Amino acid sequence: MGREVGTTEYTRSQRTRYRRELRRNLDLFESFLDHAEFVTEGTIGVELELNLIGPDARPALTAVEVLETADDPGFVHEIGVFNAEADLPITTPRGQGLRGMEQQFADRLETLQRAADQHDTRVIAIGHLPTIDEDLLRGDQWRSPGARYEALETTVMQLRGEEIHLRIEGEGRGLDVEFDTIAPEAACTSMQLHLQVAPELFADTWNAAQAIAGPQVALGANSPFLLGRRLWHETRIPTFVQSLDVRPPEYQEQGVRPRVWFGERWITSMFDLFEENVRLFPALIPESRSMAEEPLLTEGAAPTLHELMLHNGTIWRWNRPIYDPGKDMPHLRVENRLLPAGPTPVDMAANAAFFYGITHALVEERRPLWSRMSFGRAQETFETCARWGLEARVTWPKLGRVRVADLLRQHLIPQAMDGLRDLGADQDVVERYGEALLERARTGRNGARWQIDTVMALESQGRDRQQALAEMTELYLAGQRSGEPVHRWGVPTRHRGTATTA
Repeated sequence: MGREVGTTEYTRSQRTRYRRELRRNLDLFESFLDHAEFVTEGTIGVELELNLIGPDARPALTAVEVLETADDPGFVHEIGVFNAEADLPITTPRGQGLRGMEQQFADRLETLQRAADQHDTRVIAIGHLPTIDEDLLRGDQWRSPGARYEALETTVMQLRGEEIHLRIEGEGRGLDVEFDTIAPEAACTSMQLHLQVAPELFADTWNAAQAIAGPQVALGANSPFLLGRRLWHETRIPTFVQSLDVRPPEYQEQGVRPRVWFGERWITSMFDLFEENVRLFPALIPESRSMAEEPLLTEGAAPTLHELMLHNGTIWRWNRPIYDPGKDMPHLRVENRLLPAGPTPVDMAANAAFFYGITHALVEERRPLWSRMSFGRAQETFETCARWGLEARVTWPKLGRVRVADLLRQHLIPQAMDGLRDLGADQDVVERYGEALLERARTGRNGARWQIDTVMALESQGRDRQQALAEMTELYLAGQRSGEPVHRWGVPTRHRGTATTA
């Protein structure tokens, strides 16, 4: 869905032709996978979604102006006019690659902030912007310009046939609210990790990423507030699922799959995922190759598979398969989509280090983790960890019932760091991110826990919820700019009076 489209509405005949072309793409892809040569360098990359805020810590609807001022192809629009996306250069986990990624996070934030300064705007990396309110999402100013966003919203709402219903458990009665647009999706900002994979290793890598999704999201949770309510530690997960759910309740009862999807089985080939996408999901944006004026083949003679790639971009698996025809030679990637943005460059680089290290370590195991865990248990663990963060308790092979923080500290983080060493990361890199991750698990303080504790402390001092959220957002931004990992951030003292840090 990163590419622009030419129209916002499609005829029945266009949808029929697109379906035929989609099937042809799938057949071509199956035969291409059998004989093509792919790049297998194992490179890594990141897309980072960001929020823009004004002097009052509320969303700043200035993305168009900020990005025009930045005039940098490394920044692009996201669906919300208070969002922007930064694309980081491709790198490698070898040597100092992850330290370079951390520096790129800092550089991208600084570069965009220089442009934002000219529009009285600040840049913040956080999973859910805590100061978003219903008035913004119910208005007509929240969406960025661009036909693809309008086309996406139009099709989702037509297929659903009724309002989007957000129902998320949390404090009090939780959240129970309806919207007549997909606006809540704009509240979700993520860090998307890309890992280039050889075809013969793709299935094992995807299975490993799915198996570890629960502990991964618990470790990185950073989205506990939405529309003024404290909900899940990673509220992005249910918000994203429900915001793009094209199914009316009756279809949900029939078992129709959601567009934002964990999946339902371990795979044996990358083709399994693309085949499911075509077999189970109708097209949202049926723009054909001819409509997009895209060539059939690249210069390297790899098929562009326009219809299949566009369709794949409108099915939001938490670990999405990516085929890229490239210029000279095609490659395959796993796109890991479940982490929130933030809190700091070092935290985000540490989260990346965990993902790249643990997936490699699990793929190398003699008896794969996913052979000892049902897929249903993996999904249950993912949802439990999104709900409770590092405070979750999960059932894990060989260990039984265990706190996820203990599982991470005693087993998974050391295993991930061993995986990084095996990938060729320098020892100082392994030590830097291993320490950050272990301390986060030991203290239980990820971004979500810090936000919750800070708001509770500010409310104990007499602030109401909206005041506490705004002040917490200011403190969060100060912490982000300090460069210190979140487990070292101070929390205001819980008493009435002037806030002090403890």
